[in-house]
Amino acid sequence: MTGNILAVDDEEGILRIIKRALEKDGCQVDTVSDPLLLKNWFLGKYDLILLDVMMPGVDGFSLCRRIRGEVDCPILFLTARTGEEDIMTGLGLGGDDYIRKPFGIGELRSRVQAHIRRERRRKTHAVLAGEMRFYLGEKRAVYRETELPFTKSEYEICEYLALHRGQVFSREQIYEHVFGYDGESDSSAITEHIKNIRAKCRAAGCEPVETVWGTGYRWKS
Repeated sequence: MTGNILAVDDEEGILRIIKRALEKDGCQVDTVSDPLLLKNWFLGKYDLILLDVMMPGVDGFSLCRRIRGEVDCPILFLTARTGEEDIMTGLGLGGDDYIRKPFGIGELRSRVQAHIRRERRRKTHAVLAGEMRFYLGEKRAVYRETELPFTKSEYEICEYLALHRGQVFSREQIYEHVFGYDGESDSSAITEHIKNIRAKCRAAGCEPVETVWGTGYRWKS
């Protein structure tokens, strides 16, 4: 695996661990301990960004809010704050995933690898699911004439459900199949992504994701 990665954390020790671990996988890793230094950086060159949530000066959520308009690469939070409200906040700001602190090296590497692999998949055709069209190569979803403003993770969840229309998947299955992690799955992230997907779909006039109570979710349109 190769990739250009930015890691932002106020703990120098954690940055050294991240740099050593990911460079063993062939990645180029830039580390920043003071998020204020990023003000004039060109962030579009990165394939993935790791953001610590709890930082002095500028916290990870605020930084994500500021840079999401500049980058379309995956943003992963590094955090010990894993309550539902914190997860909802991070994903709602455009984050793609989070890694709990303290984390294992294997988990860090597998999460990063999975997101980079997902970014580099090449699909070249479009798929129609009800009135929603998925442009697989461009990773865009359009309902009638309206493009849905999905984050990358939201898009991947919708694409997966739409390509398996009618089948019911648990949160754990969606997490595993969409993100492809070798480590322990965390279904709470899927719950928050689904909430965001539904809000954006309702704003466009559709509700394609159906909850099958006690089982999971399916694409119904």
